[in-house]
Amino acid sequence: MKAIVVREFGGPEVLRLEEAPLPKPAAGQVLVRVMASGVNPADTYTRSGTYAVKPELPYTPGTDGAGTVEVLGPGARRFKPGDRVYLARSISGTYAEYALAAEAQVHPLPDAVGFSEGAGLYVPYGAAYHALFHHALALPGETVLVHGASGGVGVAALQLGRARGLAMYGTAGTERGRELVLREGARAVFDHGDPGYQDALAHAVEGRGFDVILEMLANVNLGRDLKLLATRGRVVVIGSRGEATITPRDLMGRRGSIHAMTLWAATEAEEAEIHAALAAGMEAGSVRPVVGRELPLAEAAQSHRAVMERGAFGKIVLLPQAARG
Repeated sequence: MKAIVVREFGGPEVLRLEEAPLPKPAAGQVLVRVMASGVNPADTYTRSGTYAVKPELPYTPGTDGAGTVEVLGPGARRFKPGDRVYLARSISGTYAEYALAAEAQVHPLPDAVGFSEGAGLYVPYGAAYHALFHHALALPGETVLVHGASGGVGVAALQLGRARGLAMYGTAGTERGRELVLREGARAVFDHGDPGYQDALAHAVEGRGFDVILEMLANVNLGRDLKLLATRGRVVVIGSRGEATITPRDLMGRRGSIHAMTLWAATEAEEAEIHAALAAGMEAGSVRPVVGRELPLAEAAQSHRAVMERGAFGKIVLLPQAARG
């Protein structure tokens, strides 16, 4: 099979398309034919060697994926060959034509949801759900600001929050992105490149502040976020690319709090809740991943450059089955 293999940590150029052995599922495992693989910012941190946990080299990247069940290992009974599924992590990595996964990492994908959309489920929607409902404990009627709302996690947060009765607001860096944010349920959207956007945000909620702020770039925004919080407001840090400076008094006067999260630390019970919510959302039509760009597997390096560029728009997806041309 064709797979992306990383043999050394470094820039996007270390992502190389190679011929790799076809994995064989052991007991309790499932081999999935990958039709689409989701690209996430965390994939780039892992590839560069700067992530907290480094995989053993060589490795195949990829956490998100969607496709069909190919082969079941002994004792795997939840699926049958040909079933449409999405992956929430895997054993062998999803940037490949086939991925080996534990049965618990494989989840049903409804017929109405395309494979590219399915590859945009676990990390974006899992992170958004984990932030909103496990960390912020957001309640219907509360106001939520999503920074970088046009990206995969941002769109997921808008859809999940709106379905739960939250008043959603967002920021995005391009006109196209802002149009998407409004389309996905935000009451208002703001250009975070505009020097006066914070004043506009405060005005949008009549000066009372936001109950919850989801922060994708804490090293840039965290200090300013605290000034936008309502009394007992919560900032949940989902992403950061460096150090942040804050003024604690901005929290003290508001009795606010900062939460930091990673999806990888979710408990088994939290994971089960996430997947149950995604299944219900897909059935109801409120969970609808937005695919911004599809690339063949051979262009994995380009996908890693694109996912870190300004002006995020939906999910970037690789198409492994195009690797054979």
